[in-house]
Amino acid sequence: MLLEGKRVLVTGVLTDASIAYAVAWRAQEQGAELALTGAGRGLALTRRTARKLGGELPVLELDVTDEAHLLGLAPTLRDLGWDRVDGVVHAIGFAPPACLGSGMFAAGWDDVSVALHISTYSLKALVEAVLPLMEAGGSIVGLDFDASVAWPAYDWMGVAKAGLESASRYLARDLGARGIRVNLVAAGPIRTMAGKSIPGFSTFEEVWGTRAPLGWDVHDADPVARSCVALLSNWFPATTGEIVHVDGGFHAVGVATAE
Repeated sequence: MLLEGKRVLVTGVLTDASIAYAVAWRAQEQGAELALTGAGRGLALTRRTARKLGGELPVLELDVTDEAHLLGLAPTLRDLGWDRVDGVVHAIGFAPPACLGSGMFAAGWDDVSVALHISTYSLKALVEAVLPLMEAGGSIVGLDFDASVAWPAYDWMGVAKAGLESASRYLARDLGARGIRVNLVAAGPIRTMAGKSIPGFSTFEEVWGTRAPLGWDVHDADPVARSCVALLSNWFPATTGEIVHVDGGFHAVGVATAE
């Protein structure tokens, strides 16, 4: 099994339709010992969903904008008996409604700063929080949505994802000497709670499946989960600062092929 004996922290599990849940399920299937995190009103939902993974998985409260939560993460994991963290899944993102679907001029700094704090800076904050427990061979994997182009309705979340991509490269640079890898998986659209909150998300759904060379199923997060598990494993020992596209090949084509 790819993750036999590894301890993996997974953020962002809300419902069993979430990409993070699919990653947690696959990681567990591949032998990983898991701990999950949740925050705010979603914490109870995370705890309920965790039961579907079986056993009594620990669910920790972690608001990535709360310094006390971040400082307490490593000690809390130690209290669980974790002497190390082998892998971390960053599946955290949020933008206030004004940041999505209304163009670039609708949102002021108060809203944009929230989007950047939670969706971009949180990668650095999470990595820093677990670093006392991470040794050489550790792997950070974040979930991304390709920020190389401007998407309809994605607006400031697209900017936040561009920042996430850049931050992952700089973190990969800084952590390479410690033998820790940092990579992102740029997933195609999956029908999750987060996806449904984006105005015009149905437009992505309609186009993606016909344009992607391999096709795309917005209800199936498993291809994304498998790629995340592979990056968490020892099978990519010299890969860091990378963005792996798991989108059916959509990113590689310019226009749909005429029939």
